[in-house]
Amino acid sequence: MSGARTGAGPDPVACRIDGVDVHAFEVPTDGPDGKEQDGTLEWDSTTMVLVRVHAGGRTGLGYTYGDVSVASFVDSALAPLIDGQAATAPAALWELMGRRIRNAGRPGVGAMARSAVDVALWDLKARLLGLPLVHLLPAYHDRVPVYGSGGFTNYPLDRLADQLTGWVEQGIPRVKLKTSRHPEDDPQRLAAVRRAIGDEPEIFTDANGALGRKQALYWARRFHEEWDVRWFEEPVSSADLKGLRLLCERGPDRLEIAAGEYAYTTQDFVNLVGGLAVDCLQADVTRCGGITGLLEAAGLAAAHHLDLSAHCAPAVSAHAFCAVRRLRHLEYFHDHVRFENLLFDGTLSPDGGALRPDTSRPGLGLEVRWPDAERYRVYGNRTT
Repeated sequence: MSGARTGAGPDPVACRIDGVDVHAFEVPTDGPDGKEQDGTLEWDSTTMVLVRVHAGGRTGLGYTYGDVSVASFVDSALAPLIDGQAATAPAALWELMGRRIRNAGRPGVGAMARSAVDVALWDLKARLLGLPLVHLLPAYHDRVPVYGSGGFTNYPLDRLADQLTGWVEQGIPRVKLKTSRHPEDDPQRLAAVRRAIGDEPEIFTDANGALGRKQALYWARRFHEEWDVRWFEEPVSSADLKGLRLLCERGPDRLEIAAGEYAYTTQDFVNLVGGLAVDCLQADVTRCGGITGLLEAAGLAAAHHLDLSAHCAPAVSAHAFCAVRRLRHLEYFHDHVRFENLLFDGTLSPDGGALRPDTSRPGLGLEVRWPDAERYRVYGNRTT
């Protein structure tokens, strides 16, 4: 049967972690003049921190997107902690890691480090059992709908329109562009996108917290009335719970307010849903505590009758978010799609507007293409 455990191999329950190695890779962006911009940030490269955990002759991998300091944090604080521990108990080790990083700070770098290790532990457990990760998790779904995401604010109009049209032509029925860096430019950008993709596909926007409350309310109404925008992500800072709630209460009925990609702890999600600050909650499996943290966020969303949308990292999210009961969709983000295709064999491509986990391969189904990865290395050394 596809995905079933094969071969005798080691007893997974008896396996202990016998090695952890950490790497970081930095890939330059392919934006104009080598840069990309959103509402509040400009960058010229993307950094992935990759963690590999070994046990029983198998290797699980996990990763996060963040500063190279995340790699150092894993090496100094988390790798020694999990070495020698049971290889098939990711939730117990997640709890142990949470205690270990308390004084260093659970949000931010600490959460991203914990997330990468947690994903690697789940991948390792699935590989030890000979299962695809989606079959190890309490999956409600066998696929995750996606929306195309990029549309950076420094793209010229022709590149902006071509990128979003390309996703629609792949059968993806919803696309997102960055907005609000220079709000006065957004009308012509949105008009160009709507002309290019037609009336049927949905348009999403993301301000990355660039606007004030009244300014965001003004643009929410214009976005919806003039270009039928259905999703406005972080119109104000995700730390401004009152501002998000204002947008939810006074914005257009058919325009959803979304936030949560910068939720690092369960309490961050509690604040968003308890404050009635979002119409749709987001979570990033590489920031929120990995798969174990995501399962907590998913339960919280369901308990508050909210859908949960996946933020980026498609190669992991395609498996992990199948275990989210109130699943909405996954951000198929240009930078991460490009990065993961450069570094891994086994990545997924949209099929009918969704990513479907490969159940013929164990774990996440990913293998590092080391010769390709080495040219981008900024931390660590390859180990076999």
